[in-house]
Amino acid sequence: MPIESDPVIYAVPFFAVLMAIELYINWKEHRHLYHTRDALSSIGMGLGSLVINLVMKALALTAFTYIHTFSKKVFSWDGLGWSWWVWPLILIADDFSFYWHHRLSHEIRLLWAAHVNHHSSQYLNFATALRQSWVEQLYKYVFWSWMPLAGFEPLMILMMISISLIYQYWPHTELIKKMPRWFEFIFNTPSHHRVHHASNIRYLDCNHGGILIIWDRLFGTFSPEREDDKPVYGITKNIHSYNLLHIAFHEYADLWRDVRNAPGIVNKLKYIFMPPGWSHNGPDLRAKTLRRQLKTGI
Repeated sequence: MPIESDPVIYAVPFFAVLMAIELYINWKEHRHLYHTRDALSSIGMGLGSLVINLVMKALALTAFTYIHTFSKKVFSWDGLGWSWWVWPLILIADDFSFYWHHRLSHEIRLLWAAHVNHHSSQYLNFATALRQSWVEQLYKYVFWSWMPLAGFEPLMILMMISISLIYQYWPHTELIKKMPRWFEFIFNTPSHHRVHHASNIRYLDCNHGGILIIWDRLFGTFSPEREDDKPVYGITKNIHSYNLLHIAFHEYADLWRDVRNAPGIVNKLKYIFMPPGWSHNGPDLRAKTLRRQLKTGI
């Protein structure tokens, strides 16, 4: 994907302005929304992700073009093209793909090892939005590979992925409390995304939508933000590190330790593919189990 065609490039000033506003309010009102080293670590992760993604987007465009060409030959059609009515369709298709990519990144430990760094900050601010995974960039486009087969233009798909990424920047804040009810019902908002970044038991593995929150409502992963249970940001076992390599790869080290020590091939595979918190000989700390215990009191 040519860099000049990527909407994210043109959104950088927008990112900077929002962060500057948030920093000013943070300073003016003594909000303690930022920690300097934490924010710099998030920005560093974002820069690393950006470099890796430049290469991966080019490879994805090549792969999507091949799939799209194959689709046109097999189905004897010209695809969906660039008509205006395709944009609403591609928004829905992209967000559906993102939802399952994001949800599975929380529910399969191998994928969680790549995604966990985005949740490792104990702050939620516009710098945290930049704390993007390095490893996810290497495989995430597989989740969108059905779209060129369905007739969507490859460059259009990558542009929509970038538009979604731009949208997902603004929900990373504590300054916006609630949007209008109709907006909260349909779209991902700061309130919904605070839930997603929280380590409170009732909020674990909820609200995975990118632009739309309707997928979470449909597939049972939605949780509203509650006044009596303020979000506590971070992960269930915080890493307390600003080292970029540790942030990016610490869960792989933990996963490898568990796989190495597990008895038998079945248990080893379960550590890789079961949700985080599964153990062959310890307490069941999976998010669904913890939420069920919280609800039933058992």
